[in-house]
Amino acid sequence: MLCLTELFLPTAFVAFMMGLSAFAVAGISLFLPYLNIQIFLWMVLSILLVLLSRRLVPKGKARAIEDSQEAKTLTEIPPGETGRVIYEGNSWQARCEDTSAAIPPNQNVIVVGRKGTTLIVVPENLLHS
Repeated sequence: MLCLTELFLPTAFVAFMMGLSAFAVAGISLFLPYLNIQIFLWMVLSILLVLLSRRLVPKGKARAIEDSQEAKTLTEIPPGETGRVIYEGNSWQARCEDTSAAIPPNQNVIVVGRKGTTLIVVPENLLHS
């Protein structure tokens, strides 16, 4: 069950809840010396804490891209498809804002937005024309 929650929640969050459950079970173990019951209790508490506290954690919004910033294409960005760009020192998936335009590799582009983990870019020369 915990492995399935990893698909929907950040790993650090689940690990933190598992740690809290371990502390709770450590306290309970003073009165309940049976290891198999302690393990079962730890698993149940971990799952409950993850599911119940998920509502308390604010949903993170994607960081907005302030102003237009430069990036450089690593691969070609075919029309209507995605390619790779280097942006702030990291490789990102990118799509051209103009779905009919292709952007060759090693070309400077301007990041105009972000949709999920995909940057929306336009060729730099298109803006300066």
